[in-house]
Amino acid sequence: MRRPLLLASILCVGFSAGACSHEKSQETWQVVHRDRPGALLSVWGTSANDVWVVGGDAGAGQGPEVLHYNASSWKRFDSGYTGDLWWVFGFEGGPVYMGGAGGMILRYEGGSFTKMNTPGADTVFGIWGTSPSDMWAVGGAIGGAQGAFAWRSTGNDWVSAPGFPTEITALGALWKVFGRSANDVWMVGTNGILVRWDGSALSRGDTGLGESLFTVHASSQRFAAVGGGGTGIILENDGSGWSDVSPNGAPVLVGVYLSESAGYAVGRFGAVFSRTNAGWQEEATGVTMNQTLHSVWIDPGGGVWAAGGQVLQTPLVEGVLLHKGPSITGAFE
Repeated sequence: MRRPLLLASILCVGFSAGACSHEKSQETWQVVHRDRPGALLSVWGTSANDVWVVGGDAGAGQGPEVLHYNASSWKRFDSGYTGDLWWVFGFEGGPVYMGGAGGMILRYEGGSFTKMNTPGADTVFGIWGTSPSDMWAVGGAIGGAQGAFAWRSTGNDWVSAPGFPTEITALGALWKVFGRSANDVWMVGTNGILVRWDGSALSRGDTGLGESLFTVHASSQRFAAVGGGGTGIILENDGSGWSDVSPNGAPVLVGVYLSESAGYAVGRFGAVFSRTNAGWQEEATGVTMNQTLHSVWIDPGGGVWAAGGQVLQTPLVEGVLLHKGPSITGAFE
């Protein structure tokens, strides 16, 4: 496992959207984008040369942030739709799914966007699946006070998931969904709501904590979920139940990602924590920011990408994207 380095990285200041052009080492954090019109809410890709970032709609008539990186430059896509996009997930070669406001799920494939049929109008906060014929979407009302739902898709349309525990609809929202297989899927939400799919039925779980859980992810060894209220929490489940492994003094944590050799959690004020054999430790990124990092992704080469902005209040603006690894460009086509 890569040991975390407490870096005195070069701080990139005094610039708008674009790259920090300083040369950086393999282990240095870089500001790739800053002050994007919309907050950058989710980052995902298939490789370091195929990266998607989606986010807020700043209301300037350009629609939500939809950015793609192809190893040499960035491109901003006009999806043809309006409303914030909260999550992106897909498959190598396509399709790529983007979920957000008003029950909107966009499917990008073959160079075009299609708005899929969905059974509700609350916000889609998370999307995951094993294949385009086995997809999940979760969400609820903006603010998370109610409206929790889970939808399924086996192709072109989405339907309400059969057997969903409807009693939790009045208790909060579901923020994210992730699985290790088609038969091992967890969903997390407001006030510690947990829902599990075991391949045959959905059931409600319990962490024993009342704090909201904003994101869940997994490696082959364990699931991890992050969240918090006054302070940040990290829970892990290696199959024997959920354990609190929260680092002392962490701010609220919003995004988490586990690979087979590493783990990262991100949150308020640009906080970044990495997982080592000694547990979760804070990393010094060298970047000063007031924004919240909302999503983190580890590419197959070990590069780390973290997206955020003003995400805890509307409007969803001031998008920022950080990267750890070989220096990449922030230039647009």
